[in-house]
Amino acid sequence: MVRDVQLLEKGFSPGKALGLFAKDHPLSGGIASFVGKVRPDGDVKVLELVSYERLTLPGMETLADTVEGRWPLDGLLIHHRTGYLRPGAAIVLVAAAARHRRDAFEAVDFAMDHLKSRSWFWKREKRSDGWHWIEPREQDHEDASRWDI
Repeated sequence: MVRDVQLLEKGFSPGKALGLFAKDHPLSGGIASFVGKVRPDGDVKVLELVSYERLTLPGMETLADTVEGRWPLDGLLIHHRTGYLRPGAAIVLVAAAARHRRDAFEAVDFAMDHLKSRSWFWKREKRSDGWHWIEPREQDHEDASRWDI
């Protein structure tokens, strides 16, 4: 099992990271992935993601342990940005390689539900009227509740 969990302070190329991940898993039956980006809608000028690395990175590793314990995976990748991001910028990449597609799909879905509702990041947006803190939506909590997490 190959694991790649990173907390990133600078921009990254999801395509390049996913290509390298796929190359590392030539025997996997499938690779599922999700790329989350800053939505370029409305009045959002900048998104800031704040983390406390001593809490956030171990939390991401614990999440990876949980994912690996629930699904038989060949590999797992979780890359998450911090800092200031402009609309269109990649925030997160989660990918799972597995012998069977359903395991890969579910592993990615589970990890993203956790990251959206129970993660160790604080988010705020800069709009024309100033900064606004962003909380998980009710739908994010409902999505996570499907997994009993």
